[in-house]
Amino acid sequence: MSDILVHTEAGVMTLTFNRVERKNSITGAMYDALSVALDQAAGDAAVRTVLIQGDPTVFCAGNDIGDFMAAASAPAQQTLTESPAIRFLRLIAAFPKPVVASVCGPAVGIGTTLLFHCDLVYAGDNAAFSMPFVNLGLVPEAASSMLAPQMFGYHRAAEALLLGEPFMAEAALEVGLVNRVVPPTECNGIAQTQARKLAAKPLSALVETKRLLKLAQLPAVLERIGVEGASFGTAMRSPAAKEAFTAFMEKRKPDFSKV
Repeated sequence: MSDILVHTEAGVMTLTFNRVERKNSITGAMYDALSVALDQAAGDAAVRTVLIQGDPTVFCAGNDIGDFMAAASAPAQQTLTESPAIRFLRLIAAFPKPVVASVCGPAVGIGTTLLFHCDLVYAGDNAAFSMPFVNLGLVPEAASSMLAPQMFGYHRAAEALLLGEPFMAEAALEVGLVNRVVPPTECNGIAQTQARKLAAKPLSALVETKRLLKLAQLPAVLERIGVEGASFGTAMRSPAAKEAFTAFMEKRKPDFSKV
């Protein structure tokens, strides 16, 4: 699909968010396209590394709010456990080959949390990371409630998840979320170079090394994705989330005083 561009060359499958007019916010169809690409990449011996990138001005503004509102109005018995977003998160969390990310501009919500499942992350010096789930009446996803404290330390993770305020590229470098901060116009190229370096290495050794790196925590990560997904589905139908979504669409500040 045109909102997700897929290109494979020199052993690297590059997945590009291509919805810049909507700040690369992700729809259900885009999650499906990402999942199909990851499925293909996992089974294709010609693909040795995956690179996820956006535009030099914006990586990803998170989930499409219109999709959120539609999901919130769906029957209560329909859960998020098998939603396109959860399927994508499970696939990237368990993806066996190296995943590289290039992040410039805003990286909101899942635009930040998917990075916990990448192996190498390069950021433009204009990158702004945020996990504003609470501000939308929601809860963390992508196992970020587990992985953020492990990486940031508890208090920094609590600040990022409870306040939901943006933190910039240098702060992300300090806590270990990114490997290097570079000029935005160079970021995608640098990430592509690093991805090709990985693709030139023995695939069996790459896959086994990644398996060993994630061996201790992968089962817990997949379990936490499911637990968070259930809580997320409940929160999405809450009065707080409804007020947040409505305020967003009406371009006003939400009023949580009565929820």
